[in-house]
Amino acid sequence: MYLPLGLRAKVILLSLFLLCLPWLGYEYVWEMEKYLRHGQEKTLEGTTQALATALHERPKLFDNQASFLTQVEKGRDLYAYPLSGPIQLDGKLQDWQPYQHRVLHYANEHVIYQQDQNQPVTISFNHMVGKFGGYLYGFFEVNDPHVVYRGSNSLRVDRNDHLVMATLVDEQFNRYVVANTKPGWLSAFKLPQDPNQSMPVVPENRIQGQWRETSNGYVIEFRIPLDMVGSKLGFAIHNVDDKSSRELISIVGTSATDSVAKLGTVLVPSPEIESIIKGMSHNSSRIWVVDNHGRVLAKSGDIRSSSTTWAEDINDEQSEGYWSYFQQKYLLPLYYKILTRPPQDFIDSLEDSTELTGSHIEKALAGNKASTWRLTPDSKAVVLAAASPIWIEDKVMGVVIAEETTHGIRSLRNRALEKLFNVILTIMSMGTLALFIFASSISSRIRRLRDQAELAIDSQGRVRQQISASKNRDEIGDLSRSFANIVHRLSQYTHYLENMSSRLSHELRTPVAVVRSSLEHLNAQALDDTSQKYVDRAQDGVNRLHLILNNLSEATRLEASLLDAERSDFPLQKVISGCMQGYQMTYPKQQFKLLIEDKPMFCHGVPEYIAQLMDKLINNAIEFSHADCPIQVSLHQQQKLALLTVTNIGPELPAQMNEQIFESMVSIRPQMINSKPHLGLGLYIARLVTDFHRGTIKASNVIIEVTEDKQMSVEHCDNQNEKRPTNGVEICLTLPLID
Repeated sequence: MYLPLGLRAKVILLSLFLLCLPWLGYEYVWEMEKYLRHGQEKTLEGTTQALATALHERPKLFDNQASFLTQVEKGRDLYAYPLSGPIQLDGKLQDWQPYQHRVLHYANEHVIYQQDQNQPVTISFNHMVGKFGGYLYGFFEVNDPHVVYRGSNSLRVDRNDHLVMATLVDEQFNRYVVANTKPGWLSAFKLPQDPNQSMPVVPENRIQGQWRETSNGYVIEFRIPLDMVGSKLGFAIHNVDDKSSRELISIVGTSATDSVAKLGTVLVPSPEIESIIKGMSHNSSRIWVVDNHGRVLAKSGDIRSSSTTWAEDINDEQSEGYWSYFQQKYLLPLYYKILTRPPQDFIDSLEDSTELTGSHIEKALAGNKASTWRLTPDSKAVVLAAASPIWIEDKVMGVVIAEETTHGIRSLRNRALEKLFNVILTIMSMGTLALFIFASSISSRIRRLRDQAELAIDSQGRVRQQISASKNRDEIGDLSRSFANIVHRLSQYTHYLENMSSRLSHELRTPVAVVRSSLEHLNAQALDDTSQKYVDRAQDGVNRLHLILNNLSEATRLEASLLDAERSDFPLQKVISGCMQGYQMTYPKQQFKLLIEDKPMFCHGVPEYIAQLMDKLINNAIEFSHADCPIQVSLHQQQKLALLTVTNIGPELPAQMNEQIFESMVSIRPQMINSKPHLGLGLYIARLVTDFHRGTIKASNVIIEVTEDKQMSVEHCDNQNEKRPTNGVEICLTLPLID
């Protein structure tokens, strides 16, 4: 398919393939990022393995936990959440607001005892425990419509609303009761180990807190030292509604407190494990240690800080030069139209998690290291998590989990792409500029050669000027030299043809004179009729040949005289009018139509040559005009040009002969149209005169309409194949006028 594009446009179009370079670079960096991710995955798995190695075969780290249980039950097995600060024991629960989402509700499904199974349970409570500074904090927000306090003088603690705690510390079963006589500081007592005995043994001052009465019931806020908690723990709220009978109506709690077997467990984040993994907080990973139930035993590090660590590692010192300003101001905003910066903040769904799940943890609990990728809920970050099992006597007792974001790799990828784009942009700019300059150079040389070729030969096929041969040793230089040789040879041949008439007239004049004189002498002698006929025929031939020589001499003399002619200003319309008056007398049978504009039109040249030009044009029009058809001659001014036309009705010009008829020795007359010889020099002389006056001459076929009063209407006919009965030929001559 042909594209109407210049050489430079095509080169620029081809240079667009340079745009493939950024795509190739991006694909290369993308492959590099995949390898970096694979490397990060293996590195993170190695980190978890190293940390798990430090925790292997250390059962004491898990003795106080529920890791040895086959399963844990929510609500029964408690988790002491890490608290960010101490809790003020005032019973108002404002300090627990940040942890409201972790509060558990206990109601009918947690009933341990009910006196009348047909009566609904009237109490329920919200409960939570947390750990801070070696204490286990907790609260009970009890909904109880009938709060019954212990009697001020009563030794019994079980004849009123009260809280019972049961623990197992160092294989020793302990029970405690909180039974206040009024709202205020807690009154805690240690109970005998025998569950059937409810008389307090001694007051327990280590259990501290506040009992505050509310509109719906009461709140018990407390704290106990962690060394009193042990590995098992249970709470139970005993409800008494009747102050008179003081009978126990129901018991709602986390677990039954009357035996060790019925106690639940409590998981307190292990300070020993935290101290072991604390050193890992200095790297870019977040470390979790969970038990075999997925509950978090220890945690270290912040996953959001990993991006900052990578950013600090890859940040280069920025220079303050022009390039740095240009890059920061223009290039980087352009690059980050397609690149994405790792977000500084994102939603971390596991930030406060106390229980972790996932395929990697399941595989680790099965004894195999594993890793997984996940997207944050806001889709801003990708988190890599790796897990390795912790072995104790061929049993997996926990899992070490390490997490990192891909922010570092993405930052590294972006930095690599920035540098890659800078290099590619520089190469593309320089390459495109070089190709443009190269294409412009080639295009300029070709256009210069084209202009020289067009100016070398005019519309009549004459060589006007030579082509300057290029000195460049390439294909275009070779083409230029070939054109120069062709034009030079064509110029020599044209010069030979143009001088042929003068040489022929010069060389043939003497032999013709000899032949003529010989025939004249022979004709003076007495000859028989046959010989006289041949002599007369030879005499006619010599006369025709003499006429030819005269025509050739006329053209030759005109060419020579034009070189030395003196120019003058003359009125063109008067010269044309005078010539036409002479033609009317010379050709009385021919009708002429004159349309000469009545205004002065001065021309700079030789009026005699103009008259000679008119002779040739009128003779040519008369010879080709139909009988009784007028010849129209018009002259008018068009801006600073005089427009002279000679129109006759007659045969059309042959195709492609509009320009050639003005050449020397070119004639389109039929051989036998008359007895006079024609060498095609008439219009050639007309062209010489026109060129001498710096004018133009051309011939064209026209359509002529002749009215009954012999008026002619001329219309130019561009279609050579169109045949009309009134076809004719118009020779149009333009001559420059002077002011």
